[in-house]
Amino acid sequence: MVKFVLKRILYAIPVLFFITIVSFAIIKLAPGDYASNYKSFLVNYAHMPEQEAETAAAIIRREYGLDKPMLGQYFAWIKGIVTEGKFGYSFAYKRDVSELFLERLPRTLVLALVAHLLATLGGIFIGIYSATHQYSITDNAATVIAFLGTCLPRFFLGLFALYALLFWAGVKEMGGWSSTYFVLESMSWAKALNIAAHVWPVVAIAGLGGISRNFRVMRGNLLDVLSAQYVTTARSKGLSEGKVIMKHAVPNALHPIIMYQGMVLPYMIQGELETSIVLSIPTLAPLFYTSLQSQDIYVSAGCLLIYAIVLVIGNILSDVLLAVMDPRVSQA
Repeated sequence: MVKFVLKRILYAIPVLFFITIVSFAIIKLAPGDYASNYKSFLVNYAHMPEQEAETAAAIIRREYGLDKPMLGQYFAWIKGIVTEGKFGYSFAYKRDVSELFLERLPRTLVLALVAHLLATLGGIFIGIYSATHQYSITDNAATVIAFLGTCLPRFFLGLFALYALLFWAGVKEMGGWSSTYFVLESMSWAKALNIAAHVWPVVAIAGLGGISRNFRVMRGNLLDVLSAQYVTTARSKGLSEGKVIMKHAVPNALHPIIMYQGMVLPYMIQGELETSIVLSIPTLAPLFYTSLQSQDIYVSAGCLLIYAIVLVIGNILSDVLLAVMDPRVSQA
């Protein structure tokens, strides 16, 4: 098992290195840079003469190393990550990108993990119930809801939740991680409940897609397993239906769900990204979005790298969990 885990970790290193190259190259493909945006702001909003704005932009390029070739910028960025653990400097926020990540990444991971837990448990249990009550009213209703949960965009659900909470439910405060009077207070039960009241729509919307996907996979797999010969044999031996389902059928139907866990967490982060932007929750999502708008390249590339690391770690964990359930996997 140890050899299996080490092999997966070693495979992940070149994958992450390749992702850093692709991420940085994609960010740099956009025309212009942060200095160009700054020049446009000076000309259009500060009404500065174009020549003076160009001089100011040239100073920024020289100060932040934007006048260097792309390879030079990339290797300087990678060197900072490897040797100092720093992801560069944010031009827009005037702070180290690492500080921004330390502030916002824990919030993103908390929301994504809670949504992941909701999606996994909800999808599995609803899938088991639907498979054992095939074509019932409940099964048909769950199938329709799962179809909608898979198809509807997260940003649309976020806008709908925003409208419903403000105009139908009469919620007076939306957005932010917590209420303003809790910002400077240390964590307490009152603050935790206040945070939950602000972020639950993000968790619900991000988890809805995962519930829908897990439900459909679990239902389909369990229906296939229930028609297998060994299940028929277990029934013929006089075992109760509940024992046949939970002891013999469900463990085998869970394999595809477990294999998918490596993709689920980034999927939850994607749902959190769209919803957090709509509902103004200060996680990595709005930071990534604004950095793309302003071409704050080190923030954008750092966010893409963080998402890639989460994806790779999720895949490793799912491989290990699958190997624990089925030792034959680690011997492959």
